[in-house]
Amino acid sequence: MEEPKKKGAKPVEHKKEQERCILVGIATPKIRPWLAGEQLAELGRLAETAGAYVTRSFLQRVQNFSPATLIGEGKVGEVKRALEEDNAKMVVFDDDLSGSQVRNLEERMPGIKVLDRTGLILDIFAKHAVTAESRLMVEVAQLQYMMPRLTGAWTHLCRQHNGGIGTKGPGETQLETDRRMIRKRIQELKKKLEKIEDAREQQADKRNDIFQVGIVGYTNAGKSTLTNRLTGADVYVEDKLFATLDSTTRKLFLDGENIILSDTVGFIRKLPHNLIETFKSTLGVAAHADCILEVVDGSAPDYRDHLEVTHKTLESIIDKDTPRLRVFNKVEVASEARRTELLQNYPDAIQISAKENIGMERLRAAFKEQLERWHEKRAVAEAKEKEIAEAPWPPELD
Repeated sequence: MEEPKKKGAKPVEHKKEQERCILVGIATPKIRPWLAGEQLAELGRLAETAGAYVTRSFLQRVQNFSPATLIGEGKVGEVKRALEEDNAKMVVFDDDLSGSQVRNLEERMPGIKVLDRTGLILDIFAKHAVTAESRLMVEVAQLQYMMPRLTGAWTHLCRQHNGGIGTKGPGETQLETDRRMIRKRIQELKKKLEKIEDAREQQADKRNDIFQVGIVGYTNAGKSTLTNRLTGADVYVEDKLFATLDSTTRKLFLDGENIILSDTVGFIRKLPHNLIETFKSTLGVAAHADCILEVVDGSAPDYRDHLEVTHKTLESIIDKDTPRLRVFNKVEVASEARRTELLQNYPDAIQISAKENIGMERLRAAFKEQLERWHEKRAVAEAKEKEIAEAPWPPELD
């Protein structure tokens, strides 16, 4: 079915400089209809972040994915007609497409660029990567994404007959050569990333005597705005998904001590595992933190889903014993009913507005409490180390 166009949306003629696209999502019996709709809406925000203008979107409910084109043939024809009517040259699918599915769709819709969610995210990553580290990570992710989609890319070099002598062309050889080159390039990039990670480990060791807070959360939850509010810094802020990719470290002066705040790349639904692995080094600043500050957009209708995504992403990165603080941000635009709901379901969380400077004192007080506990743990650890160092050797036997 076609999703209705949003009321008050700007007319297409005002977006002539942008690449027009159509979105396609799929709801199966395993995917709740409302969640499929939310995911499609998020895909729209991703497309806008990439610089595209979404003319319309389609959400098809099916029992199973089509192996050839992901969606049914009838829906392919419907999307093709919509592309012609809207003068759009790109279609973006909310689910990952195989190389053969991309080729089949491009054959059925000549002249149309076919992308999936991962390809779109990688495009955004490439545009927003600033430092050498993030650029290396993006290139690794792009090459890993490209590898399984190379199959068939060289079929125009193969002579396809009925078998026998003369039927083996150079296509497969070229394909394997490309794959080998890509694997080699990925290895080279990963070695460079390992060197950067080693340097970060050394920096972390030097900061062992300073309390460190890792700021994590769903993309566009307001982490950078909060960092700016607390520290008076000028971290780049924009109302777009993945506005920042690189971790940002700033100092917060609290009770005569410096606290290091590290803002990390945001999380998102359906983020492929290889992307999480690739950007794990960026998230490493959170892994070394003495406390985790989880920032949640309290005004988001699907904030529970954001919480789930964040927790699943952090499972393999953060020590489960690391203390955590949770704040619900953007409460200035949340309804009174939502604020009451958050208070009842998450009584230990702090409701804040980084934009309007609401709840900052309570958050600073929470930092002070965690800082005191950190000092207590350090004192206990140092006492044990001293006891071991001063113990007689060899130990006396009874």
